[in-house]
Amino acid sequence: MSRTEDVLRRNKGNGGSLIGYFPLGYPSLKESIDAAVVMCESGVDVLELGIPYSDPVMDGIVIQQATEQALANGFRLRHTFDAIREVTSRVSAPVLVMTYWNPVMQYGQEKFASELAAVGASGAITPDLIPDEASGWIGATNNHGLDRVFLATPTSSPARTESACANSVGFVYAVSTMGITGAREDLDQKAKQVVAEVRTQSSDSMTAVGIGVSTAAQVRDINSYADGAIVGSAFVKAYQQGGLDGLRRKVSELAKGKSK
Repeated sequence: MSRTEDVLRRNKGNGGSLIGYFPLGYPSLKESIDAAVVMCESGVDVLELGIPYSDPVMDGIVIQQATEQALANGFRLRHTFDAIREVTSRVSAPVLVMTYWNPVMQYGQEKFASELAAVGASGAITPDLIPDEASGWIGATNNHGLDRVFLATPTSSPARTESACANSVGFVYAVSTMGITGAREDLDQKAKQVVAEVRTQSSDSMTAVGIGVSTAAQVRDINSYADGAIVGSAFVKAYQQGGLDGLRRKVSELAKGKSK
């Protein structure tokens, strides 16, 4: 069993899990490492570290601007492995990277997977890669014992959702929309529909939901029907407004949503 799945299963009967995202290199590499460590110390159960990319079409504006600043400040793909090595030496939570597929292809799938494993990463989330086109990545992650997380969306066919379940290791990422649009209530209902379809296709799959979560009540609600609540923009905003102390407070606040 993957470390990520183990954490989600262990927490499932105890209020659920909080999965936190932060962009690497923002506002600098060292500061992003310190932010990642603070998040784990303050209540994040699984950590996602975003790899900045020049065309972040699937991210909301807060994360887009943060990753653009990281690139402008000199972040390069090779810095990913240095950062993860330091983070994993300081925290016990599973650490996943979230990355668009083009940087992995340019770097080399096998090399990327090998170096992720070598620095202690648990795996990767690849939002713009579908299982049908991922045979090389599936092989590389199998070779190095890494999690690989695919997405299920409201527009995914039952067959596509089943494929995401069958090929994901760690959890299936359930999204209600690609980007940040629509009313909150509508996003909630769509997320529940996606999770229900994941359960239909694979009753044993872990699934986590990310839909603009910003309060403990929302974390609690998501964990009532899924296995983890994913938070990104709210943590980046908290850091922007209050530095490490602001980030620590926001993580601690949302972690209270895991309580029964």
